[in-house]
Amino acid sequence: MPERSSTHLLLIPSYNTGSKLVETVKEALAYWSPVWVVIDGSTDGSEKAVETMLSEHGDNLKLLKLDKNSGKGTAVFTGLQEALKEGFTHILSMDADGQHPADFIQKFMGVSQQYPEAVVLGLPQFDDSAPPIRLRGRKIANWWARFETQSEIGDCLFGFRVYPAQPLYEVMQKTTWARRFDFDPEVAVRLVWKGHPPINVPAPCRYLTPDEGGVSHFNYYRDNVLLTWMFTRLFLGALMRLPQLLAHRLKGGERPAINRIARESAQAPKANSRTH
Repeated sequence: MPERSSTHLLLIPSYNTGSKLVETVKEALAYWSPVWVVIDGSTDGSEKAVETMLSEHGDNLKLLKLDKNSGKGTAVFTGLQEALKEGFTHILSMDADGQHPADFIQKFMGVSQQYPEAVVLGLPQFDDSAPPIRLRGRKIANWWARFETQSEIGDCLFGFRVYPAQPLYEVMQKTTWARRFDFDPEVAVRLVWKGHPPINVPAPCRYLTPDEGGVSHFNYYRDNVLLTWMFTRLFLGALMRLPQLLAHRLKGGERPAINRIARESAQAPKANSRTH
């Protein structure tokens, strides 16, 4: 098992992800410690297999439970508050449904350790399993995120990313939103507004079929309405900050190393598939 980190925590929010949850936890523990799981009011009993692992892994694995389903953002915020109490400075959020690559955990954590003030954003490299309608929707969302931050955000929706913990806590304390599907894009935008530069790191992403254990809780109507409302709200905030954002963008040399990594990562070749 990897040496336990005292600063960087791996956090896995989960809602009814079935057998994929314990598979994801086992893969994560092979690459990082500690790993915390937040059960967001699941009703499928998926946490039971994780409970059997607790005694074996001790302080390297922790399980938190919410009584009712409240959304990914709420689950992450719950784990974040506990993480800050225990002195962690950064958290890597990883989905429990098998889409995110465990073998990239150490790479992401390493970039965060090198640039602790940055938000390390996964830049998804999709294979043929990605639904075309979802890819078209991402392009629209990413355009808005880049416009509203005047930054090099590569992908605002991919949930595999490392946050500086205290700034994320401060951002979430100041809004009652960012608690459900709007969590990933809204906090990315607000953290950039707060002065935390994005670093885009390519990572493979695969949409699993039901036969492979894939689970999706995305609702096209509900979640697209939520995103539309979110970007509308953020647009008003962006207008207020536009002179400041443009001035900051013109000072591209302020963080040359981070800007270079962001550009190189965005130009990296796409992976054809995910390997384990």
